[in-house]
Amino acid sequence: MGKLNRFIQFNDESVDTHGLMLYEKIAQSLADAPFLHLTERQLIEYQPQESVLAMSVFWRHRPDTIMHLGRLSDLYLLAAGFYRHFDLAAWRTFAAQFRTSRLPVFANQLVMLFEEFRLTEQTIRQRPGTARAFTVRQDVYTAFHNDRLVSNAARGFTADALLSQLFLDIHLGTLQAPHASLGSLPMSRIRQLTERIYESGSTSDSISLARQITDLADEHLAEDVILPLYTIGDYFEDGARMETPSENPELSGTGDPAEKETIEEEFRAWHRESEDDKGSHLTFDIQHGTSGMSASDDSKPGDDPSAVQQIGKGVSEGNEEEQADAEEAGKTANRTGGEAAAAGERFGAANRHVTYEVIRLEKKEDGITRRQLELMRDSQQPFVKAVTSEMRKRLELKRTDRREHVSAGRLSSKLPQLLTDDRPKPFYRKSSPSRQLDAVFGLLVDGSASMIDKLEETKEAVLLFHDILRSLAVPFEIAAYYEDAFEASKEQQPNYFEVMHSFEDRQTDSGSAIMDFTAHEDNRDGFAIRWMADRLTVRREHHKFLLVFSDGEPAAFGYARNGILDTAEAVWETEKKGISVIHLYLSAEEATEDQKALFSTMFGSKTATADSVGQFTDQTLRILRKLLTIVTR
Repeated sequence: MGKLNRFIQFNDESVDTHGLMLYEKIAQSLADAPFLHLTERQLIEYQPQESVLAMSVFWRHRPDTIMHLGRLSDLYLLAAGFYRHFDLAAWRTFAAQFRTSRLPVFANQLVMLFEEFRLTEQTIRQRPGTARAFTVRQDVYTAFHNDRLVSNAARGFTADALLSQLFLDIHLGTLQAPHASLGSLPMSRIRQLTERIYESGSTSDSISLARQITDLADEHLAEDVILPLYTIGDYFEDGARMETPSENPELSGTGDPAEKETIEEEFRAWHRESEDDKGSHLTFDIQHGTSGMSASDDSKPGDDPSAVQQIGKGVSEGNEEEQADAEEAGKTANRTGGEAAAAGERFGAANRHVTYEVIRLEKKEDGITRRQLELMRDSQQPFVKAVTSEMRKRLELKRTDRREHVSAGRLSSKLPQLLTDDRPKPFYRKSSPSRQLDAVFGLLVDGSASMIDKLEETKEAVLLFHDILRSLAVPFEIAAYYEDAFEASKEQQPNYFEVMHSFEDRQTDSGSAIMDFTAHEDNRDGFAIRWMADRLTVRREHHKFLLVFSDGEPAAFGYARNGILDTAEAVWETEKKGISVIHLYLSAEEATEDQKALFSTMFGSKTATADSVGQFTDQTLRILRKLLTIVTR
């Protein structure tokens, strides 16, 4: 897990996870595509392979109202403008023809400049409520291009300066003279052509206009654009698109058109491919005992008939609890057989290429481990006894409590209400006995490399958690999670869960397995939370808690910035299932305000910090006591 004390301060920016999730919902609604995801990049762009739209970071560090409306204008353009009304086939033809010209970037940027204006006007006509956001966008970008025009002219970037000049001409008119640095260009003719953008009705019109202006400027510009303004077309120009029957004989007869006409069609085609179990995202083989790619030359996917088609449930004379434990044992046995499983979309878009394997930590029986375990338990025994005694007393009080003023039950001694009340309820009932705490706990322990300097203290905290719940007969599961950084690649990121104690272990003493916990490489918090949430969802207990012990922010392959958002989304999804997520920050030093703000961003208000390694067990005890008190109310 990466440290939070970064050397470069301007990189230490907080991520507004709740805001990004709200913007993502807006984009999904505008595009009528619930599979879309949202992120931030330098410029607005599309990533069809990942079903991602990217807002621009251009709007950061501005007043809140301007930042909000500016981001909305990005979404309107991405999800309501370009998404449906940009002619992708015409664009690809144009981009292919200009790829070998002297000014390919200038020509492409010019088309996007014209299309942005055309689609802005079209979106405002179709959705008048977007006008305010686009007005703010025009004002801010006008000031930006005024400054950019001067700076590019001073640096001799004539093509870049010309683009800024044309933006100003479109939005402000051509009454003012062009910048002096453009005097060598036929600006009078170029500006006349630019005015035709007000009559443009399609992408083809914008392309035709861009061709003419590029031809006029060609012999007067010494170099192409240096600092592009748009990256919208990059993913559709570089060949990163769906293969079609005309390009791949294996796809013949699938019914896919040879060319996608719109960006929406391209995105939906990629989405259908990613949902298909036979898609290219699952073309790797996984073998027993390994997490890497298959090295055989003749490997092939398994046959569909070999897959499990249904799950049957037999009839047993045992009680429901025993049946549930048997089901859990079967599920865990399937997952811990040494075979990795593909996460896919079920565990979040940021984890679609993750494979995971569940490993059972061995119980150490050597003398050193036993002695170390005995010493830890001797020091913690008073706390375990105190909490256990307190909770049992609370259960007894709950058992003897009674409900007054009910319509039926035992007759109360408070009979005057028969005369004074219109609808008397002179009965009471004793609460039913509470034999045990109706709760279940899941504990995730960060197994990344940064935990190496606090392993012993973490083991003590985990052991305390284990002993208290075991003594109260409360079901719980403890698992360390990590990602293999050395094997991770763009196509596959192997993750592992090392289970110290599982639900089906019930009252088994797993203390020696806890002593086997060690640090590994990276961590993918959002994925781990979703995995444990799945385990808790099938449980029948009323109160469900998921605790996360970690020492910083997520850090894994391709999981740097979006890991914070993915973790926040995972927490939000888990809370919606009725599972409370609580985070404990394990650190040798007191958490800074920036760190606390980051944890609040990911975990909300249910986060606690330990000021030193010696406080790990104290904080764990405090959290457990508070949660168990909630259960006994």
